[in-house]
Amino acid sequence: MRPLLGERDELLRMVEVAFPGASIHVRGNEVAVGGDDAERVGRLIGELIAILQDGQELDPPLLSRTIDMIRADERPSEVLTTEVLKAAKGRRVRPKTAGQKRYIDAIASNVITFGVGPAGTGKSWLAVAMAVQALQAKEVDRIILTRPAVEAGERLGFLPGDLMAKVDPYLRPLYDALHDMVDAEAAQRMLDRGTVEVAPLAFMRGRTLNNSFII
Repeated sequence: MRPLLGERDELLRMVEVAFPGASIHVRGNEVAVGGDDAERVGRLIGELIAILQDGQELDPPLLSRTIDMIRADERPSEVLTTEVLKAAKGRRVRPKTAGQKRYIDAIASNVITFGVGPAGTGKSWLAVAMAVQALQAKEVDRIILTRPAVEAGERLGFLPGDLMAKVDPYLRPLYDALHDMVDAEAAQRMLDRGTVEVAPLAFMRGRTLNNSFII
């Protein structure tokens, strides 16, 4: 029961705080749940068991996301056991929220997908993961990373270096995501061979982009 309840019942206490209307009693390998929140806690425990059976370890952040999804009447195990990519160093890329799961599903099933949301919600990171997955599956021949070369109110002429040196700082988040997905040597080989191309958005007009994953 320790993987389910946490070190010194840390995860169990989180569940009790999240669902104060439930009474939870642990006897050996059995968990008895009663009270007004019994149904939701029962579903939560079932979902946590499914996540454990997927080979993941439960921790407070993962439990917190799972609780949020239970409150929203979603299926956490369907979200948290979805694997997008086995990234560098064996790390598995998975969506962390139902919104991220819908996002990667949209990318997988549509030619064009718009991702709108605040910074730090995983839009670029997951898009790069989906691109690398498509490249590894030979669904595409290359990945093109592009974005406007400047932010509003800025001018490239005041930045030092050639064009790529000028736009590099603006594309750095995409580079960072790529290096999360593959090791540094593989990422550099992909860039050198043109398998991964970085281009300012202003230079994309008129190009032929067959079999490409464009972010």
